[in-house]
Amino acid sequence: MAPPRASRRHAARPARSNAEWAARGALALVAAGLAWISVSHSLALILKDKVPAHAHALAPWDGQITARLAGQRFVETQEGGIDSQTAQLARQALRQDPMAISALSTLGLQAQLRQDIAAARRLFAYSQRLSRRDLQTQLWAIEDSVARGDIPAVLSHYDIALRTSRNAPDLLFPVLGSAIEDQAIRTSLARMLLTRPAWSLAFVSYAAESSVDANATASLLASLVRGGYRVPDAAVAQTIDKLISAGAIDAAWRFYQVARGAVDRRRSRDPRFESEFTTPSVFDWQTPDTVGVSSSIQRGQRGGMVEFGAPPSVGGPVLQQRQFLPPGRYRLSGRSVAIDQNVSALPFWTLVCANGRSLGRVVVPPSPNRGGTFEGIFSVPADCPSQTLSLVLQPSDDIAGVSGRIERAQLEPL
Repeated sequence: MAPPRASRRHAARPARSNAEWAARGALALVAAGLAWISVSHSLALILKDKVPAHAHALAPWDGQITARLAGQRFVETQEGGIDSQTAQLARQALRQDPMAISALSTLGLQAQLRQDIAAARRLFAYSQRLSRRDLQTQLWAIEDSVARGDIPAVLSHYDIALRTSRNAPDLLFPVLGSAIEDQAIRTSLARMLLTRPAWSLAFVSYAAESSVDANATASLLASLVRGGYRVPDAAVAQTIDKLISAGAIDAAWRFYQVARGAVDRRRSRDPRFESEFTTPSVFDWQTPDTVGVSSSIQRGQRGGMVEFGAPPSVGGPVLQQRQFLPPGRYRLSGRSVAIDQNVSALPFWTLVCANGRSLGRVVVPPSPNRGGTFEGIFSVPADCPSQTLSLVLQPSDDIAGVSGRIERAQLEPL
């Protein structure tokens, strides 16, 4: 009887020689070594930013990690010597990886520390040629350009840094914001922003909402508007608010004139509520956040309207617009819809000076009367340079509360 097939195959398999076993063992050792190198290098890359010394111990052949260690040592020791350990590590990093840009930056900073500005400029210039993405290189170039009084170069390096580094805005926006107080820098910066670099909108918003000088911000944004740049509504509103808070109502109005185009300080704006701003300024119509009262500006194809309402026993302002009227007599006129309250609960318009002095009231009569039209006179004295025009709801005892619409409102000189 023939033996089973498995037995024949087993019997036919030749025994491995000692050489084969040795070769297999060597290959296993090589594989284990490569695996260890791969794992240690991966771990080193994870550690290089926080603990570059540990990363360097795991991957001493990696030029980028060696450069990072040199940079950390320079920060800790401030060594400027040509033969210092920091310099030796930086040069080693460049031998390992000629593209280790941060090693060039470290050598450049050391040269500057030794007052060897010529050497520092050569090293940073070489770094610039290799890559424009190193933030330290751009920061040094900014400082060097400032020292030389070269404003175009300063802004050029700001532009490069802000285009290439995600961390640059946090570092550079505050400095650039303070710098716009200088007219020469402001003029050059406006010219650059009009080319619309990717960071322009973020900086415009930062300048408007931060503690940057309000007059400098207004001057910069006005230059942008004149150049055709679409400044966000929020930036316009914030800049006007800052100017008014600083007591510069004249400057606030001048900036508003630039931002909005043809406006006349002797008249209220947007009588038919047609303008639409994501963030209206105080010189535009605003619906204040009055507790318990609702109001909104509704816009349509044939103009807009203000719709408002309040429950019983609740009142307050529902619409307002800041004015900059010169002294004189003014007529307020307009048209209402669906206002039909008792006389004691009718809405009214008021014009109040910035110091809180009221210049009178114009009651809005029931809409069925005179086709819903209303009219009244205000007199603005010389000691009231700025005013606020407001529509105010009076509390009502009616179970339905107060509601209605205003389709037009215009304040103009007599």
